[in-house]
Amino acid sequence: MKKAILLLVFLISTAALTAQEIAWMSMDQALLAQQKTPKKIFMDVYTTWCGPCKLLDKNTFSNPDVIAYINEHFYPVKFNAEGKDPITYQGFTYTNPNYREAKRGRNATHFFADALKLQGYPSLAFFESDGTLIQSIVGYQTPQELELFLKMIATDKYKEVTTRAQWDMYQKNFKGTFKSR
Repeated sequence: MKKAILLLVFLISTAALTAQEIAWMSMDQALLAQQKTPKKIFMDVYTTWCGPCKLLDKNTFSNPDVIAYINEHFYPVKFNAEGKDPITYQGFTYTNPNYREAKRGRNATHFFADALKLQGYPSLAFFESDGTLIQSIVGYQTPQELELFLKMIATDKYKEVTTRAQWDMYQKNFKGTFKSR
């Protein structure tokens, strides 16, 4: 009986660990949280029709190392670049006035996505702890590829990388620790 109870406790605790997820929030929630406890923002900018966006969710944002690192070092934001939710950023409220509720596939682009000057989807945007945009990167990233950017931004190393040569050297010397699933 004791063995069965111990096995049940083990299985429940293991299931809880594997069910861990990124604690996504809205941009408005993240900006509000920054006012109380400053922390950088990591934003996943996606669309509902984007195949690589879905792969990012399935393959990268389900990786335990990615989940733990993002939850610890960033306020994680999930933003639909063709959604309807307003975002108030730096004193201006961005909307999507051309959004069509019943439309399938591509919809109108949200004005906040335009303000970020994104080049495609998915895009991953990083913001300083005061809300200022640092940089966005475009395209699908494996957990190991994303690790380089997450750690460079979280540790402020990006402030030291100002030339192409420095970027090449940073990438060459970077030692990742995120495991594949």
